[in-house]
Amino acid sequence: MSKALSPLDVALEQLNIVAEKMDLDPNIHEVLKHPKRSLIVSVPIRRDNGEVNVFMGCRVQHNDARGPFKGGIRYHPNVTVDEVTALAMWMTWKCAVVDIPYGGAKGGVACNPKELSKKEIEGITRRFTTMLLEIIGPYRDVPAPDVYTDGQTMAWIMGTYSQYKGYRVPEVVTGKPIDVGGSEGRVEATALGVVFCIREATKQLKMPLKGASVAIQGFGNVGWNAANILHNLGCKIVAVSDSQGGIYDPHGIIPSKVYEYKEKSGSVVNFKGAQSITNNELLEIPCDILVPAALENQILKNNADRIKAKIVAEAANGPTTPEADKVLFEKKVFLIPDILANSGGVASSYFEWVQNLTREHWVTKETNKKLEVKMVKAFRDVYAISKKERVDMRNAALMLGVGRVAEAIRILGLWP
Repeated sequence: MSKALSPLDVALEQLNIVAEKMDLDPNIHEVLKHPKRSLIVSVPIRRDNGEVNVFMGCRVQHNDARGPFKGGIRYHPNVTVDEVTALAMWMTWKCAVVDIPYGGAKGGVACNPKELSKKEIEGITRRFTTMLLEIIGPYRDVPAPDVYTDGQTMAWIMGTYSQYKGYRVPEVVTGKPIDVGGSEGRVEATALGVVFCIREATKQLKMPLKGASVAIQGFGNVGWNAANILHNLGCKIVAVSDSQGGIYDPHGIIPSKVYEYKEKSGSVVNFKGAQSITNNELLEIPCDILVPAALENQILKNNADRIKAKIVAEAANGPTTPEADKVLFEKKVFLIPDILANSGGVASSYFEWVQNLTREHWVTKETNKKLEVKMVKAFRDVYAISKKERVDMRNAALMLGVGRVAEAIRILGLWP
């Protein structure tokens, strides 16, 4: 049995493929293969029982040719430097695709938040922040929430950073609660961006969005909000899942009811009236639109040929391997790649950052309209390249993103 590709293997292979298609300058290609900076730290905290535990933390800053580093911080037991490096690279392309002045970064702490108290998570966050003080900042690196982190986590980072600076610095992070400088619409932004892309894809396929059947793997912030928005637009949500398993009902599921059930039970599993399925089974059920909104490497070479959806919208980062990409393309599945589909989150983060820098506050209607303009333009830019170059949407998005970063590097030059 062949060894599964790591996220970094996938990211580097994607870069190699698109570099060849673009005839990219080999010197710039060499620069783009490596992150500018990788920091690994030990994060010691005193647990509630008095014991001291040490967790591994890291922050990888990939490229800042187009602007300050930008990327989330995740708390997960499987965090590795390789994974974080891949995610930082994808963030670089993502920011370029949606055309915002950021470069890519990512961070994480290898811990299991489900086994930690709120006080312990706060301790990890504040200690980790102090170790990043020299490499983060409003014009240097602006973190955001990711897996198992949220607005509260960002508020702790902002508070810690501000204490060291001696004044309030809300623009050091995005994804904060509104009361401390967060942006209206930020919580739903990633999911809304995914929906805008799905809507544009259905137009290109001349396929009605209303009445389309949708399966969503992952029922966290992005998956739940995508399900709710699509349901409100008239789609039929036939399956959803979380880390413990999934549920399927060909007649349709009301997302808000499932959300209420999960809040009480801790999982969507065993929701009344629905059939229990595994996460792998969810990927293969009959549906018009499939939204992978969980973790990496879900659609592989050995299951891609069983995908029945007409559209796959990657709300998660890296859910499809390069080998699976080829299978889906041959099957004429319209895949909306992660660096396009889920870029609504970083676009909204950019709006929050601008509001913080200027000390302004925009209403939800304004932020959502700005997001729609950004997402629709990005989708159409990628789609135009896919048609012109006769490539799939993933390669088209990479060609757009890598091309913009490469051009910035070329213009800036290598110094000294």
